[in-house]
Amino acid sequence: MDTFVSQLMSRMTLEEKIGQLNLLPGGDIVTGKEMDSPLARLTAEGKLGAVLSLRDPVKIKALQQIAVKKSRLGIPLLFGFDVIHGFQTVLPIPLAQACSWDTTAIRRGAEMAARECTSQGIDWVYSPMVDIALDPRWGRIAEGSGEDPFLGSAIAKVMVEGLQGNYGPENAMACLKHYALYGAVEAGRDYNTVDMSHVRMYNQYFPPYEAAVRAGVGSVMSSFNLVDGIPATANPWLLNDVLRRQWGFDGFLVTDYGSISEMVVHGMGDLATCSAEALKAGTDMDMCSNAYSTHLLQLVKEGKVSEADVDQACRRVLEAKYKLGLFQNPYRFLNSKRAKTALYTPEHRSLARDMAAETFVLLKNEGDILPLKREGTIALIGPLANDRSNMVGSWSTADKPELYATLKEAMERAVAGKARVVYAQGCNIYDDSATQANCSFGRPIPRVDSRLAEQEALAAARQADVIVCAMGEMTEMSGESSSRADLNLPDAQMRLLRQLCAMGKPVVLLNFSGRPTILKWESEHCQAILNVWFGGSEAADAICDVLFGDKVPTGRLVTTLPQCMGQIPLYYNHLRTGRPVAEGAKKYYKFQSNYIDVRNDPLYPFGYGLSYTTFSYGDVELSADRIARDGSVTASVTVTNTGKRDGDEVVQLYIHHPAAQIARPVKELKGFRRVHLKAGESRRIDFTVTSDMLKYKDGNGRDILDAGDYDIMVGPNSSDNALKKSTLKL
Repeated sequence: MDTFVSQLMSRMTLEEKIGQLNLLPGGDIVTGKEMDSPLARLTAEGKLGAVLSLRDPVKIKALQQIAVKKSRLGIPLLFGFDVIHGFQTVLPIPLAQACSWDTTAIRRGAEMAARECTSQGIDWVYSPMVDIALDPRWGRIAEGSGEDPFLGSAIAKVMVEGLQGNYGPENAMACLKHYALYGAVEAGRDYNTVDMSHVRMYNQYFPPYEAAVRAGVGSVMSSFNLVDGIPATANPWLLNDVLRRQWGFDGFLVTDYGSISEMVVHGMGDLATCSAEALKAGTDMDMCSNAYSTHLLQLVKEGKVSEADVDQACRRVLEAKYKLGLFQNPYRFLNSKRAKTALYTPEHRSLARDMAAETFVLLKNEGDILPLKREGTIALIGPLANDRSNMVGSWSTADKPELYATLKEAMERAVAGKARVVYAQGCNIYDDSATQANCSFGRPIPRVDSRLAEQEALAAARQADVIVCAMGEMTEMSGESSSRADLNLPDAQMRLLRQLCAMGKPVVLLNFSGRPTILKWESEHCQAILNVWFGGSEAADAICDVLFGDKVPTGRLVTTLPQCMGQIPLYYNHLRTGRPVAEGAKKYYKFQSNYIDVRNDPLYPFGYGLSYTTFSYGDVELSADRIARDGSVTASVTVTNTGKRDGDEVVQLYIHHPAAQIARPVKELKGFRRVHLKAGESRRIDFTVTSDMLKYKDGNGRDILDAGDYDIMVGPNSSDNALKKSTLKL
């Protein structure tokens, strides 16, 4: 590769090298007129390196032919696309996938997504998004794996392995994003400021990025936000010192959409100045600012950047194309037969349906109302009950809702000939039409007359033995530019839910969401709550699989669910204050760290989730009570399925060091096992605890391993009351 790229670059002009750093959108290309488009002209002139957001293989092939046959050196283009959770076969949103705690299934889902998108000519995907997010007001929490760096790292690794693999014919180059700290924006408001210590960066936010790099991710996308007061896109410490030198990243780095031009708004100078700073800091490709293409040639002439800086960026882009096999075969991902047969196949649909069922989290099940029996009359009520375009979740950019089932259709199939389903929309998403319009973004739900719709819903409920409410968020209420200041169930839906709960009949809430939401009232008044997130193209059938007991719920929370907005941000792995209040404290303590009006505890803790069966845990047994600085011990616990149904349990290992050089969180996830146990079955679960698991980072990214006692805790979730403990000495 090095020899090939060196020889190619020796033939390139400076303008052609700069052209390789230019990434532009392809949305304005009209089929049949690709040759006359602005992109075609830039491509023929060697002034374009990559195109984003094209998913039509005909258009992709036409542009690639121009690059190969019309440009002076025939350098092929990259074609990038946001493949966040599937392609035409849409998987659950990443936040939901993480709730499966099933890294094997997540890897298989990534492989499927790559298989579908590469069949359409896409060879570069902007995924995985691994940002740690502690504030659920931030809509893009939907695209990540939650609040924990250990779980987030495990998922980042398998996502890269699934999407990119070894650059096979059905693999795309993965693009890690958003580097870095984007999930920590203040007030949960998208694109907002980020500021934190380096100790927190290294220990709480950086691990999933590093895990993706160690897994060999081919490209990285910088984030919009500031890091240490400098935009990430032009931050040399972030891009060169940490990413490349400390972690060994050897791929290319692309900006997020228009990031270099946004540096001007941040107050970093004019576009030429920002272009120079971004290039020198290690940013290789400019996405949609036209900053490099407009200014780099002149900046080199003026000596403000060197041609060596341009060469370095160009080399990284060309190496990416080499790794993808595009120089050997520019049309490698353009096979007309595969393009017609690879999308939305029965195999892919089955995979998506199975995965979706694994992601649902059963939060409450009073009186074992679930699973529902296929008998009597079921009232299905709510604005999300009969809509097919709002089941998939945000960033479903290649979905085809007309192919997917609504929940009403799936439920009618599931109980056909055994039970009766009566349906009513019942309400709008919001009472205010303008607020609801802000959430639609191409996926509207019809507005109804509130009074008449509520009457219809109550009439349907009166006929029923059980009421199933499909409520919560529309697809575009979470995701990019979808921050919410109030995470309670919207007004119109809450008013209807209150009326339905007042009827005295059992109410099952199916909570659709792309983030943790506030469910305090619901948890007190609904008999059952199943958090179904956004389950993708097969969500409707998957919900029915769990609702009627064909499958047992196995999802576990990867974000803490607060009781009220005032607790946000609320996360399990927090630092201990000097005036702590014990977990589970029921009253207010003056001059201690608590609220006057609500206790500190979450409504539902990280790692929590119920099943249709029950599990018990034995004591934690250690193979030794001491661990060497380069050694390991085994922590074991016996888990028993004490219920009457087979089921899956997610056994979780947490560690805490109470006396460290730098304050450590009250507990940190360091291992997990998803195990299937038959009714009555017991199994001994072993975790290998290594000395590396006890380490943490200082502000320079160096490892620290403190002597002393460590708490080793195992249980079904992160709550102190749920964990069995033992002590290990270093």
